[in-house]
Amino acid sequence: MTATLLTAAVGFGAGVLSGAFGVGGGVVTTPAIRLVLGYPGLIAVGTPLPVVLPAALAGAATHAWSGSARVRSGLVLGAWGIPTAALGAMASRVAGGTVVLLITAGLIVLVAIDLLRGLTGSPGEYGGEARRTWRGWALFGSLAGLYSGFLGLGGGFVLVPVLHRFFGLRLKEAIGTSLVAITVISVPGSITHWAIGNVDVPLAFALTIGAVPGAFLGARLTGVAREHHVRLAFALFLIVLAAILAFNEVGEVGVW
Repeated sequence: MTATLLTAAVGFGAGVLSGAFGVGGGVVTTPAIRLVLGYPGLIAVGTPLPVVLPAALAGAATHAWSGSARVRSGLVLGAWGIPTAALGAMASRVAGGTVVLLITAGLIVLVAIDLLRGLTGSPGEYGGEARRTWRGWALFGSLAGLYSGFLGLGGGFVLVPVLHRFFGLRLKEAIGTSLVAITVISVPGSITHWAIGNVDVPLAFALTIGAVPGAFLGARLTGVAREHHVRLAFALFLIVLAAILAFNEVGEVGVW
């Protein structure tokens, strides 16, 4: 019972972050499954994606209801990410859990640094050219899918900055639109990870119990919270989390 409550609490935290930042929640779920719950590396990579799906859908619905999501744009990006998400999931099995988790730790640090710099700068600071051509949609949607399938992190860390910087969406629109795309992208990644044995179904179910209400709450908080303070606290938390995850995985391979 205690283990189930702890797992649901992890899912709730991931859901809040998913709804609030449009990142899918895997940035917390993957390290927590590995470090707190003690599961193998590839289970920690593959299991968050089925949890991402309902959490992202809940967050996307809340943002769409409030008018802060471009649903059609999110669906287009998600469609481009479908084949690459499956490829990324298969590549994670070849790379192995330790390699994937070390890459995850590095990306978490990069995201934290970006948050400390102001997350995404000004809307359309790179001119917004990407939204004017199908190549931009194809490129970034495909990259988000590959990233999502390989790392089990949803894809929002790619999409939110891209939608804001290159497509010129306001930050809240970028978050909501990202969640729409993640809802689509997480489907092929989840199926592929399950097919190759990287998904613990009971664990995913327990995480989902907490993730869905957390996503609704996170999406609501985005509209009322003071963004600067939340961003700073989240960035510092990510840096600590990435360091712990990296040191743990390095220890697993006997580097120390």
